[in-house]
Amino acid sequence: MPDEYGQISIGVVHPGSMGAAVGGSAVAAGRRVVWSGEDRSEATHRRASEFGLEDVHWLNGVVNQSDIILSICPPHAALEVAQDVRNLGFQGVFVDANAVSPDTAREGKRILETVGAEFVDGGIVGGPPTKAGTTRLYLSGDEAPRVARALEGGPLEVIVLDAPAGAASALKMAYAAWTKGTSALLADILALAQHEGILEALEQEWAGSQPRIERQAAGLSSAAAKAWRWVGEMEEIAATFEAAGLPGDFHRGAAEIYRRLERFKDDPDAPGGAELARHLFPAKAGGGETSAD
Repeated sequence: MPDEYGQISIGVVHPGSMGAAVGGSAVAAGRRVVWSGEDRSEATHRRASEFGLEDVHWLNGVVNQSDIILSICPPHAALEVAQDVRNLGFQGVFVDANAVSPDTAREGKRILETVGAEFVDGGIVGGPPTKAGTTRLYLSGDEAPRVARALEGGPLEVIVLDAPAGAASALKMAYAAWTKGTSALLADILALAQHEGILEALEQEWAGSQPRIERQAAGLSSAAAKAWRWVGEMEEIAATFEAAGLPGDFHRGAAEIYRRLERFKDDPDAPGGAELARHLFPAKAGGGETSAD
C-alpha cells in the first residue's frame, strides 16, 4: 500500500446506490476509485459516473488496480464476491461492508486469507453518504485503521472498533435488527388490524398515545422499495441471534414480510402505511385481490 494515501486506488464491488455513494465519498477525499462495468445496467453505469468512479471494465481490472477493495452488495452475494476476488489472486485489503452475520464475515475472511489478502470487517449504518453526518462505516480487524485513514476526508464517517473481524458485522446486525425489524413488525400489525376490522380504532389510539408509530407507519413506503434487499439481511440477523443461542424466529418472520413486498423493488411510488399492509396478504385463488379486501 502506498505511503501517500492520495495515491491509493480503491475498488468498489458492486456500486449500487450505497456502493456508488461510498465510492464517491472516497473520490471526494482525493482517492482514485475503480469499478467493473461488465454486465451492469445503464442505471448503474450512470450512477457510478455521477460519483466519479472509473470503469476498468472487468473484475480482474479492479483486482489488479486496487490496493483496497470494498465489497458492498446484497447479503446473499457477499461470499460469492469474496470467492470471485480470491480466485483472481487479490493480495491487498478486502473490506466486506455487507449486511451479514459475524459468522458470514469470518467465512469471508477465511476465503480471502487463503491467497494472502488482508481482511477487514465492515458495517454501514445510515443511507448513502452524500453529505456529512448521515452515514457511518464501522470497521474491525487488524487492518481497520489503515482502511480508515485511506477513506477519511469525504462525507462518510469511518469508525474503527478495537475488535477482531466480526465485530463490525455484529454491530450492524444489532442495529438493523431494531430499525428494519420493527418496520416489518409494524407492517404486519397494520395488516392484522385490517383483517380484524379495527384499523381505524388502532390508528386513533396511536395518534393519542404513540404518535411516533403513526409517523413510522407513513414512512413504510421506503421499506417497501428496499424490501428485496432486506430479505437476506433479516435472514443474516436471524442467523446472528441463533449463533448466540438466542431465538431468531422473529427476524425470519421479518424476512417473509419483506419477501411479500419484493414487487415494489426500487419503486419510488411504493405505498406506505395501511395501503402497503394490504399487500402482505396472499392473493386469493383465481384473482388478484387479497384476503383483506
